[in-house]
Amino acid sequence: MHRVGSGGNTSNSTRPRKEKRLTYVLNDSDDTKHCAGINCLAVLKSSGSNGSDYLFTGSRDGRLKRWALSEEGATCSATFESHVDWVNDAVLAGGNTLVSCSSDSTLKTWDAFSDGTCTRTLHQHSDYVTCLAAAEQNSNVVASGGLGGEVFIWDLEAALAPVSKSGDAVDDDCSNGINGSGHSLPVTSLRTISSSNSISVHTTQSQGYAPIAAKGHKESVYALAMNESGTLLVSGGTEKVVRVWDPRSGSKTMKLRGHTDNIRTLLLDSTGRYCISGSSDSMIRFWDIGQQRCVHSYAVHTDSVWALASTPSFTHVYSGGRDLSLYLTDLETRESLLLCTGEHPILQLALHDNSLWAASTDSSIHRWPAEGYEPHKVFQRGNSFLAGNLSFSRARVSLEGSAPVPVYKEPTFTIPGTPGVVQHEVLNNRRHVLTKDTAGSVKLWEVTRGVVIEDYGKVSFEEKKEELFEMVSIPAWFTVDARLGSLSVHLDTPQCFSAEMYSADLNIAGKPEDDKVNLARETLKGLLAHWLVKRKQKIGSQASANGDLLSGKDVATRSLNHSRVEVDGIENDAVVYPPFEFSVVSPPSIITEGSHGGPWRKKITDLDGTEDEKDFPLWCLDCILNNRLPTRENTKCSFYLHPCEGSTVQILTQGKLSAPRILRIHKVVNYVVEKMVLDKPLDISNGDGTFGTGLAAGQLQHPSGGDGSSRSGLKPWQKLRPSVEILCNNQVLSPDMSLATVRAYIWKKSDDLILNYRVVQGR
Repeated sequence: MHRVGSGGNTSNSTRPRKEKRLTYVLNDSDDTKHCAGINCLAVLKSSGSNGSDYLFTGSRDGRLKRWALSEEGATCSATFESHVDWVNDAVLAGGNTLVSCSSDSTLKTWDAFSDGTCTRTLHQHSDYVTCLAAAEQNSNVVASGGLGGEVFIWDLEAALAPVSKSGDAVDDDCSNGINGSGHSLPVTSLRTISSSNSISVHTTQSQGYAPIAAKGHKESVYALAMNESGTLLVSGGTEKVVRVWDPRSGSKTMKLRGHTDNIRTLLLDSTGRYCISGSSDSMIRFWDIGQQRCVHSYAVHTDSVWALASTPSFTHVYSGGRDLSLYLTDLETRESLLLCTGEHPILQLALHDNSLWAASTDSSIHRWPAEGYEPHKVFQRGNSFLAGNLSFSRARVSLEGSAPVPVYKEPTFTIPGTPGVVQHEVLNNRRHVLTKDTAGSVKLWEVTRGVVIEDYGKVSFEEKKEELFEMVSIPAWFTVDARLGSLSVHLDTPQCFSAEMYSADLNIAGKPEDDKVNLARETLKGLLAHWLVKRKQKIGSQASANGDLLSGKDVATRSLNHSRVEVDGIENDAVVYPPFEFSVVSPPSIITEGSHGGPWRKKITDLDGTEDEKDFPLWCLDCILNNRLPTRENTKCSFYLHPCEGSTVQILTQGKLSAPRILRIHKVVNYVVEKMVLDKPLDISNGDGTFGTGLAAGQLQHPSGGDGSSRSGLKPWQKLRPSVEILCNNQVLSPDMSLATVRAYIWKKSDDLILNYRVVQGR
């Protein structure tokens, strides 16, 4: 599976560094909704009587959203966009700081009440960051864990000095205009729990801070929990044990065994005395940390337990998971009740007064009734059962058909999401992508404009794909995936510059019909049109006179000694043609990386013109600002042109010809006709045997068009032009076919193409 912009640790890699990729993510018309599964929930209760409560959601679409809650429902009041991969968890620290973690291997801090401002990006993990835990009474302390087996305890306000690059513990990359406001921020210090067996201390002299590194987890960490004061931390993962830590020192205090599969979710009570764990072994376990033992185990679910939420008194627990079911269990009496069942696995739960928010692999979030302060009332409805203490006992009951009846049939409220893309196919024309979403709708996207051009509804994806098939051959200049729930289009140099089309085929008005259009270059121009306008406004008339600017040569040689790049080329063919105009109503988001700061994500309309080579790949800037493309593979097609076997038509050429792969067969027809009539084609062939630009498409005649004698102004030899057909493998070729298409679908061989021509009588 491709990792979108993953920023893992590559310091030990000996392989040559690849050019950085530019990705753009196509957004749905309703940007207030998530378009992929919801991995995390966080509730922020108002401190005042008139204030609004908020729900924060983090999604597999890479974004977080803030929802203002009311009795009537929820309204999206902000979108937080900077992560370049799934958002896996989010916690609130200190009431106004939102901390998130992602599969892009970073943590990010946000102003929770802003319009989406990222204040810091923290780089420390070597792999996906999967989970977070915060101390409610100590707003400075946040813990993070990930697939690299690392657990870090972050003190968000421990130091005030700016980060030293040599420290490499934290990268506050806000100043580059991508992730924050550019203000100087306190450095974030950390204590590290890593994956060996002894405690070591490393001193970062430039910071005056000595983080403590301890050894512990040897495998992936999936779950963390911390008590209110931040004096106790528990972690769990693929090692199937609950590890207990002192986050103040990073030291390991104990290990709790009992689960037989991965631990996926953890809860701690406010004091840190009791812990609840949920596992892929389908069991819920209740631990007494003081006694270092499992007090109770509950066989409630029939599959993995992925989410837990406790009542404030820690006497009852809500649980959900892979079996699509939500349960309430009395931890003391072992009485359990099925609250509801859904269509999607439950990923996280958040209790909010007498409501319970449930997140799942669907893009919608459901609110269910919950007696948060008096949970015993729910059991008065009946249909409860006594939870066993062995997982197979619950599975056996399920197989016997005596499954409990859910208390609730429908949620009290749903925050709707947008159906995510689950299937896609790039069509042969290399401009359209057919998709199918979770609702079953099939749509046709135009990637050079980022819009849906046809919504076919709920039809067969395979049948529609066959219906849209075109016998055309265009190089694969982009790749695409739907990991984020919508289409992500990836551009990699130099492959992305391999596809060209004639302007006539793109219906570009006012441009010579035979002009070749590079699809990637024009797409980049469309994506960065807003950025170019903003950049020009900021630089002004002094741009070319500023001695600090890089020259085009400097950019081409990848110089990183300056902070800005040459802008003389902005006016050079900067017009964005209609087939490459992106929507400003639902603009795509760019995911890319420059020379500093790591990967970032931003809507194209939010680019402010300050971004430069620290933020964009240099090959991208070289294309847009200097109108230069990298060296590409041969775009020519070699072929032989012979008369058909048995034909009396003269032999026009003895050698091999060469022409652009996109050259149409009707150009070859004109070459043959003019060679036969004049014995010298007009501007069709260069002296070296290669096809030149040729006559404009409007001047060419297809074989089916007759001799053209009815047209005014034709010379005598033009009235006498014969009708010619071009064949390959004894198959007559359509005049609109390109040489590349003929080679791919008709010739089907690796050696040079052989075309035959013949005069058609009676036309």
